[in-house]
Amino acid sequence: MSAPLDPDDRPLEEAAPTDAEFTLPEPILPEAVRQRIMTLSAAALPGLPADEIPAALRRVARFAPNRRARLGGREIAAQLTADPLFRQRLGTRIITEAGDLGTAVTSGVAPAAADPVEVAALAYLSRPDGWRELIEAAGDVVRADADSAALADRIRAAEQRATRAEHDRAVARVEADKLRDELARVREELGQLREESRSTAKALREAQAGQKRAADLLATEKGRASRVVLDHEAEVRRMRSRLADAEASAATGKQAVKDARAVDDARLWLLLETIGQAATGLRRELALDPTDKLPADFVAEASADRPGAPERSRARAQDTDDPGRLDQLLALPRAHLVVDGYNVTKRGFADMSLEQQRKRLITGLGGIAAQTGDEVTVVFDGAERVHGLPPAPRGVRVLFSRKGTTADELIRQLVRAEPPGRPVVVVSSDREVADGVRRHGAYPMGADSLLRRLARS
Repeated sequence: MSAPLDPDDRPLEEAAPTDAEFTLPEPILPEAVRQRIMTLSAAALPGLPADEIPAALRRVARFAPNRRARLGGREIAAQLTADPLFRQRLGTRIITEAGDLGTAVTSGVAPAAADPVEVAALAYLSRPDGWRELIEAAGDVVRADADSAALADRIRAAEQRATRAEHDRAVARVEADKLRDELARVREELGQLREESRSTAKALREAQAGQKRAADLLATEKGRASRVVLDHEAEVRRMRSRLADAEASAATGKQAVKDARAVDDARLWLLLETIGQAATGLRRELALDPTDKLPADFVAEASADRPGAPERSRARAQDTDDPGRLDQLLALPRAHLVVDGYNVTKRGFADMSLEQQRKRLITGLGGIAAQTGDEVTVVFDGAERVHGLPPAPRGVRVLFSRKGTTADELIRQLVRAEPPGRPVVVVSSDREVADGVRRHGAYPMGADSLLRRLARS
């Protein structure tokens, strides 16, 4: 059973540190002593009662023995420095396990045959009288051992260098003898070569004179030929440059004409298709049945009140969030529905992930395209584009704006690309988008109108 923590009721082995101990700073431990303290503390930590282990070390106490000192050494060191009571409890257990050596260190005696590192570690944990001197003595011994090892290494290195130097001197003597013999032979050959060199130099001067005359003539002819070749190559480069410019201009012009013709053909086809279907729908809607009213009756109803006639009610105005208004626009011939994707999904499905928002909106637009037969285009900002999207439903075009372009700009480009007279419906609650597409003849509708339309289908 653990001892109480009341300062007046603690046992002797858990006595509080003296005021003098608090005034002195913690000593700087040699690395070998610090490592030994961590090893002893990590091994003894699980043996303490759970209520005596600080909260910061309870997780460390559950580590495997080979990981406890390596992973929890920093926390153990911090608690040993900051919590004297914990250090005293842990030190008491370690001293007990150390046996006679622990008893000797607790009494302030360091056996001559004991490992100074072990003595310093036990002294740091138990802190008997003179424990700082024991740690300093251990540090001196460790440093002395290190100096001795370094000195021995230097001596061994010096001996190895001396051996290598002696070997090098012997090799150098042999090489020197070889070089003397070689030098004598070279001097003899040098005398012969000097005689040969004199005769060869005379012949060489005569040959160089003849070669110089020939080189002068050759240089003159090469200069003339080079000028002719350079002039010819310059003319060829000018002609090739002019030809490449002409071909590039022709290709650019052909492509521009082809693109313009394709755009005009598409716009004209859509316009004619829209006009044709509009005319067909108009003929169908204007089919008149026989009537018994005369023109004057219509004038009377429009411009005069009759006695006892009920007051006519005005048609309810339909706003941009009315799904009925959206149905009327989608019923127009060859209508094109353009949807500001994230403006709609973040208004209606904000609690979903972006992937789920896109999937739900595209699926719903597929149903509208199947019901109305209209062209449907949904535009998303490309900054959040993801790869691997499922294929779009039939009749639905899914677009992502390119880098540097927003979905709003892409929507305005789609509206401007349509021919005048084709009904284009843009769904977005963004005021700037609505004002921009309205100037180009499109019908702006709020996001709520589409959300209600999707909820109804």
